[in-house]
This record gives sequence, C-alpha cells and structure tokens, in this order.
Amino acid sequence: MPVIIVGADTTYGAGLVEALCAAGTEVRAFVTDPDTAGALRRLGAKVAIGDLTDASHVGGAALNAFSAVLMTEAATDDRERSFADTFDAVLASWAEAVSEAKITRVILVTSSGTDPGPLLGATPEFVAVEPGEAAIASVVAANEAAEV
Repeated sequence: MPVIIVGADTTYGAGLVEALCAAGTEVRAFVTDPDTAGALRRLGAKVAIGDLTDASHVGGAALNAFSAVLMTEAATDDRERSFADTFDAVLASWAEAVSEAKITRVILVTSSGTDPGPLLGATPEFVAVEPGEAAIASVVAANEAAEV
C-alpha cells in the first residue's frame, strides 16, 4: 500500500523516500520545492508539488495511501506557506488532509515534546518519532502489520 511523505524535500524526508523506494514500497513524495522533484522521481517516487499547508493539496496526493509520514521540519522552515502561518495551523491542515484521505497510519517526524494536537485522533494509528529515528519511520510506514 502506498506511503506519502509530506515534506519529502527536507533532509530526513528525502532519506525516507530513498529508503522506502529501495525497499520496493510505493512512495508518494509531497514537496513544495519543484527543484527536488526530479531527484525523487529518479528514486522511484511519484511526486506531487504543492502548498503543504493546503489540506486539499495534501489530501488529494494522499488519497488511498495507507501511511502518511509528516515531516515537521517542513512546517517550520523558511518555505512559503499560503494557508497556515503557524505550526499549529499546519498540523490542523495536515489532520484535515489525512482524515479526508482516509489514511490509516500517521508517523509524525518531530522533536520530542512537540504537541501533535489535532493529529491525535485524525487517523486510527499515530506515532511520533524524532528525526534521528527516521529509519524507524520508514519501517513503520511500510509495514501495514506493524504494531504502533
């Protein structure tokens, strides 16, 4: 089943795309930087380019995926965000997107202590991991039977 990585144009996001594609997983990479799309496509990912704060953009790209890996670095870096101007607003947008897309599992890659807010309860399964544990996220994202 497909996995979508929102913020695949971040350092850890690109690494996850590479690891999941190498393992034969169907990967959708959501980016805001069109310059990164070619490299991700060469890895085997399907790439969507859009505003990661627009729930309709993220939700459309995530439709029928099993897992969503959400890179909070993409919610706090210097990229343009048209529909949400705070971290909490980005999380609310992502919660709406994954809920409407019927995602089963969300893996939030974030610093410890981050309040996932509206993401809790947006999907049947939720786990937060720190960026240094990104390899764990790739395993959890790809393994439908994994206990979270």
